[in-house]
Amino acid sequence: MAEPGLIVGSAGARESGGRAGPTDPSRPAGVSRAIYLAPWRVDLTVRPGAGRLLRRVGLSQAALARAIRDALEAAGAPRPASVGLILSDDAELAELNAAHLGKSGPTDVLSFPLLPPEAYPPHEGAPGGGRRGGTGAATFAAGAGIAFTLPPGARPHLGDIVVSVERALEQAVTGRGGQTGDVGWAPADELRLLVTHGTLHLCGWDHAVPAEEAAMRALERRLLGR
Repeated sequence: MAEPGLIVGSAGARESGGRAGPTDPSRPAGVSRAIYLAPWRVDLTVRPGAGRLLRRVGLSQAALARAIRDALEAAGAPRPASVGLILSDDAELAELNAAHLGKSGPTDVLSFPLLPPEAYPPHEGAPGGGRRGGTGAATFAAGAGIAFTLPPGARPHLGDIVVSVERALEQAVTGRGGQTGDVGWAPADELRLLVTHGTLHLCGWDHAVPAEEAAMRALERRLLGR
């Protein structure tokens, strides 16, 4: 299991790298809103141009927030909590890919966890038989393994997900989508998969070992209703 940090790639292949964040002060912020689905808050940002692409996909912002909520609940994420979702394009994902992993070209989804896997309940297929941490809703391990307790009533931020709506649309219509990267299906299904996958990565899921990969894909299929 990779330590908390940057997770990048398609729904069928992810890599992990150093701790980082998605904010680029030189990029137009876009339109932001908070969507509350108790006990969760999704801080949604739509970059300039991504709104038009989202309309082509045919999936509402509320539906994306529900996909995040369902994945958080399935992963047993600390509650209440917030998650950031940034809907962007290939250009921004390519910049992040180069800046944080030294790779050229765009990717479809990036996750930036702020908490380590030990902050979440054990799950099927995880290395060590899934017997990891589970520090609860208020106490978390910081970057250097230092534990701290949040004030009562505080809402921790679990991390941020950045998705290229442009790439989701292209992968779906060209038959390069799905968990295996060779599926042609509705763009809405592809975007829901990417958001679901990114959320599970925030919650400590990975697929570096076959058992966890199989469990993660099975959970994604269940969450997508497939």
